[in-house]
Amino acid sequence: MPPLSPPINADPRPIAPEKPFPCDCCESGCDRCVFEIYAEEMAGYEQRLAAWRERNPGVDPK
Repeated sequence: MPPLSPPINADPRPIAPEKPFPCDCCESGCDRCVFEIYAEEMAGYEQRLAAWRERNPGVDPK
């Protein structure tokens, strides 16, 4: 009997954070503006995506 294959979703592709709408910013100079938070989340997402692509070559075109 052949070994079982891992489930297809064993290593799912990371999901990008949702981009805030322009109206989500209150424009009052907050310490952590929604756009700064989004930029931080995108940086983390890009790192996770790069690591995922290394683990799954040829699965997801750049």
